Amino acid sequence: MKTATETELRDQIIDIGKCLYDKGLVAANDGNISFRLNSENVLVTPTGVSKGHLTTSGLEIVDLAGTSLSGGKPTSELPLHLYIYEKRPDVQAVVHAHPPYATGFATAGLALDKCVLAEIIVTIGSVPLAAYGTPSTPELPDSLEPFVDSCDAFLLANHGVVTVGKNLWDAYHKLERVEHYAHIVFIAHALGGEQVLPREAVKKLYDLRENYGAPDHNPGCYADTSSSGCGCEHEEHAEMSPAEFNEIVETVLAAVRD
Repeated sequence: MKTATETELRDQIIDIGKCLYDKGLVAANDGNISFRLNSENVLVTPTGVSKGHLTTSGLEIVDLAGTSLSGGKPTSELPLHLYIYEKRPDVQAVVHAHPPYATGFATAGLALDKCVLAEIIVTIGSVPLAAYGTPSTPELPDSLEPFVDSCDAFLLANHGVVTVGKNLWDAYHKLERVEHYAHIVFIAHALGGEQVLPREAVKKLYDLRENYGAPDHNPGCYADTSSSGCGCEHEEHAEMSPAEFNEIVETVLAAVRD
């Protein structure tokens, strides 16, 4: 595959920023995007600029210590991006946004880690919920520590979503998938609750992952049979009370209204 030039990468970040903004996955100046240019430098979005109004010349190049090499101010969430690049040599791109439904789940303290949707199992796997960390501080990247080695998408408690990928569009499409998944699960809750797939069905889906080019490190709860997993081996699952569901509804609706 042809390696993208820096000019092409800048154009891709601009296009992804517009997608995030136009689809309502971010608002105002929210969100940030980055790409690992080489072993020393990262191309990243600036602080205080709407993702729908980025310019190629306004993007920042920083080193792995977070120092700007282009004279501007990179996103305040740069430590989150650099932490992921340090921990995951296979990751080339990171996208962070606040999609309403997925952020609603994150704000309600609910992970998206049950094996309920075939497309998610074969492409992303489990989407865990990281503990709350204050944005723009070391607390936020540290919150990913339990999951960063094994997952490609994360809910950030009371904050948003971050996804990683082998290229910019891969990371962006994972974020779109997480939001679509959260929307589907939200609707399933309204209809009485999502149905967890049996273990054998999940195993078959896991066996298909290679055909989708999915990584083998996080196929979902099929890979985690411990008591801390999402529980695909168990027939009984905790039911959500009407009060808990109503709280999620109000959280998501408030995010959509904003």
